Amino acid sequence: MGIMSKMRDKTHILLIIVSASFLGLIVFEWGMNFTGPTKKAGLAGKVNGRPVTTVQYDEIYNGLNEQYRRTNPGAEITPQVEIGFREQAWNVSVDQALVEEMFEKYGIKVQDSEVLAAVNSEINPPMIIRQNFTDPRTGKIDRQVLEKVRADPKAKAFWIKAQEVVKRELKVDKLLMALKTMTIVTDPEVGELVQRQFTTFSASFIPFPLSYAGAESMFPVKDEEVKAWYAAHKEQFRQEPTRSGQFVYFPQTPSSQDSLQVKNEIDGLVSQFASAPSDSEFVKVQSDRPGAVNVAYSRADFTPAAGNAVFGSPKLAPGQLIGPVADRGFYRLLKIKAISSGQPAAAASHILIRFNPADQAAAGRALAQVEQIYGELKKGVPFAELAAKYSEDPISSKSGGYVGWFTKERMVPEFSQAVFAGKPGQILGPVRTQFGLHIIKIEGFDQKQIVCSEVARQIKPSSHTVESIRRKAMNFQSDAKSKGFEQAARLEKLEVVKSGEFSRQSLVPVIGMNDKVTKFAFKSKEGDISDVLETEKGFAVMKILSKNDTGYRQPDTELNAMIKSELVREKQGAALKAKLAALSAASGGSLEAIVAKEPSLKIFTSNEIRWRDGFIAGAGADRQLVEAMAGMKLNKLSPPVQFAGGYALVMLTGRQLPQGVDVAAEKGRILPQFLKVKQEQLFSEYFGAVRKAAKIEDFRQ
Repeated sequence: MGIMSKMRDKTHILLIIVSASFLGLIVFEWGMNFTGPTKKAGLAGKVNGRPVTTVQYDEIYNGLNEQYRRTNPGAEITPQVEIGFREQAWNVSVDQALVEEMFEKYGIKVQDSEVLAAVNSEINPPMIIRQNFTDPRTGKIDRQVLEKVRADPKAKAFWIKAQEVVKRELKVDKLLMALKTMTIVTDPEVGELVQRQFTTFSASFIPFPLSYAGAESMFPVKDEEVKAWYAAHKEQFRQEPTRSGQFVYFPQTPSSQDSLQVKNEIDGLVSQFASAPSDSEFVKVQSDRPGAVNVAYSRADFTPAAGNAVFGSPKLAPGQLIGPVADRGFYRLLKIKAISSGQPAAAASHILIRFNPADQAAAGRALAQVEQIYGELKKGVPFAELAAKYSEDPISSKSGGYVGWFTKERMVPEFSQAVFAGKPGQILGPVRTQFGLHIIKIEGFDQKQIVCSEVARQIKPSSHTVESIRRKAMNFQSDAKSKGFEQAARLEKLEVVKSGEFSRQSLVPVIGMNDKVTKFAFKSKEGDISDVLETEKGFAVMKILSKNDTGYRQPDTELNAMIKSELVREKQGAALKAKLAALSAASGGSLEAIVAKEPSLKIFTSNEIRWRDGFIAGAGADRQLVEAMAGMKLNKLSPPVQFAGGYALVMLTGRQLPQGVDVAAEKGRILPQFLKVKQEQLFSEYFGAVRKAAKIEDFRQ
């Protein structure tokens, strides 16, 4: 029975890999169902009329759940994770049905003799055989164990199901082979890949930003143009059905009485912790963080207030107890073992100016605002005052830009590098990161580190507190029904949060992913008000504002503004292109002649321009511009060529391969790799088209 139990544990989920490197793997999960026939089961849905039973769906869902528990021991399965399992299980169920349909379409069948040959194969045995019978010491199939289990009458149910699974795997292999035969790679395609990999260019060019055609205000856009652009590009805005709403959220916040109760509990442990014969045993029993024994902490491991309480305590010495200290929803009692120097921590404040890096005009405005802020700093305006006024970091701006203490790895690299290379009191910037431009003030450094054991107790709302919050939510819900949602919130001075558009799988601000919220939203009409919806950390009452089941994002203020901006760029680009064509014609095909007439322009020259990644030595990367160079004639001024920020006039002066490159040998090396990529791309596109065209009916509640 031991080996059978082990096998069943391993095979609750069977992964059949369709292609070893197919875009991160397409995985179909056929579970090992020992529960018997499914014909009497209810339906989870249909795919092109093919039933998807609830038993099939539940088996995949349960398998995902079990796999998560095995690979993440002790981790909580939150409502968000559970919803993710459900959607993944449904998608796998749909894919299974579509693949079965493709088997029938292509007449793909597998004989019992093929199953037997596959099981006995030493070269490429089926996955289920590899999973269960591979000897970890040799990496090969343990045939002795395999035959022993095959002869065991108790394994009969397993082998019947295993044969079905092997058949499906062999069918998938045949399906892939059938589709692979449709893929053709030509010699010119391979030749271009080799050229793309190794060719470098030499060129000179003048870049012209869009603003060279004139200011944006010179290119007005009419509402009719916005509507026409949306209609022409509608497929770009395809999306799942969505809802939008507004809600009042009642967080399950511990009361002052709850906090006092936890503090009193820890106060009662001080003398016991001080004299405990084994800190590890004491912490294991008494702490909500049972592993916090002989751990090293710096100021970065505490909130600023808690860090000051610990590192500024007169009791900061080996053998002493500090606390309890309130910190991030916990009371912490620390037993100091040692004090030393460790990894440095820094404290800083910042002012964040966000912008779209793809929009040069926005980048220019951001830099101008940075200069304005520096001007006010020079006049003596306090940094904290300017952070509160200008910073677009919604959290730190409320505290004068202060972000607290941190070690190098806790901030994005550019931010950390700037801070840890500076000095206390120094103001740096602008520092550019993925979030925008930062003006940074270094508040200080500290290398002090403590080693301690810790008893931490989380401050949780009591059942009495939770019920009190629930009643408050129920009272509001009743008032919202009778007086109107907005009026009830206004009378009770409650914050109304706009959800924005959300789908069945997307996060709702504040709430996150919640099955109860999703079910209400997608079953209700516009204007409906929910009952009290319980979430992971509170209660919500929601009103539905809009429904969108069209399958497309609908024009709104934000989208119209984006389209208008795109149309302005298109008009600027067209005007710039015409202007440059005239400029080129008047110059006689000479970049130098153009610059001679307009000294403000600059010629960029580079003898190292890589086709493979679009890198231009001295100017950075611009794939669009370099791709255009690949098709240019040598020593002839190009027509206007589009690049990331505008258009350019280019003179290509050289196209060369490095010495020693054997083109024929490289083509032979690339050919099998390229063929594999094209096969995977074909299957991806084909299967995507099949799924898109399928009639998928979801009966799940």
